[in-house]
Amino acid sequence: MAVGRRESDEQVEWVMTTDLPKSPGHPFYRKLNGVLRESGFDRFCEQLCAPYYAERMGRPSIPPGVYFRMLLVGYFEGIESQRGIAWRCSDSLALREFLGMKVRQASPDHSSLTVIRKRLPVEVHEQVFAKVLSIAQEKGLLKGGTVAVDATTLEANAAMKSIVRKDSGEDWKEYVGKLAKEAGLENPTAEELRRFDRKRKGKKVSNDDWQSPSDPDSRIAKMKDGDTHLAYKAEHAVDLKTEMVVAAQVYHADQADSETLIETLYAAQENLREPTPWPTASRRSFARTFRSRRGSAGRGGANGKDNRRRSTPIGDDVRGNAGNGSSAGAANGWNGVLRTCARRVERDEVGFAASWR
Repeated sequence: MAVGRRESDEQVEWVMTTDLPKSPGHPFYRKLNGVLRESGFDRFCEQLCAPYYAERMGRPSIPPGVYFRMLLVGYFEGIESQRGIAWRCSDSLALREFLGMKVRQASPDHSSLTVIRKRLPVEVHEQVFAKVLSIAQEKGLLKGGTVAVDATTLEANAAMKSIVRKDSGEDWKEYVGKLAKEAGLENPTAEELRRFDRKRKGKKVSNDDWQSPSDPDSRIAKMKDGDTHLAYKAEHAVDLKTEMVVAAQVYHADQADSETLIETLYAAQENLREPTPWPTASRRSFARTFRSRRGSAGRGGANGKDNRRRSTPIGDDVRGNAGNGSSAGAANGWNGVLRTCARRVERDEVGFAASWR
């Protein structure tokens, strides 16, 4: 056998599309495509997104089913950036088949993903997420009996040095300069300001007084490594039987777990299309459930620390098992849960809130 030689990169030739190499496809993506096709996923996405496009203007957009498939690819492949998702789909013949790209058709660019993401509101993405969960339920891939709730803090794309006062709009340097002037330092240099800032007492920043001008929804929070950053709090609910994510919520980083737990469970119930427990639960059983949980709170705490897992059945009532913590912290945490439940019940206009609050 002779040695093969690589031909020039500048070679140009005409090739029939039937002669082009074809990928055998990825077994997982082929099976997933069949399930999505059987459930009418593309028609559902097109009808859902139609109100956000013109009926007859310009060229047709990227099919919504292709866009949401690319988001699924990013999740399955662990790709966080839209550039990475676009490159991966363009580079893989198996993923091009998954997206339904023809041989001479280019896969969507990352800029197109950005435009679509800005066009479609978050409610549309949530409905598609719920549609995927309903497909999993139909195929028996989702139980939804018991879920685990886990929370962590995510650093925002904003710098702490850019925060400003809510009342006056002063940045940190202007604020410290005003304090130095009140302390008797006239026209201090930058080094004198830094020295004054290091030595002064009560040097704390509060979300009540400070905010980021570029990302006002972010909150000042301490991360897991002990550093302070502008951040958000992400909380997920996962089905323990199948390990499928049934709810993905984002909250302000200064909200404790006891404040967000009920909202996450409520979102999981809505995604699983189960009725909310408030209108059907009896006054006595509802009060007894939370009273027993509050009495056993000494075994765990819900004191707002991040990255803690809590196991919660989804059924006729909402119950939570807190993680490790002190007795006092647990009792305070469950008091917060009770207050949150009370507000939820009042919003749903159920008349037995006052009996257990």
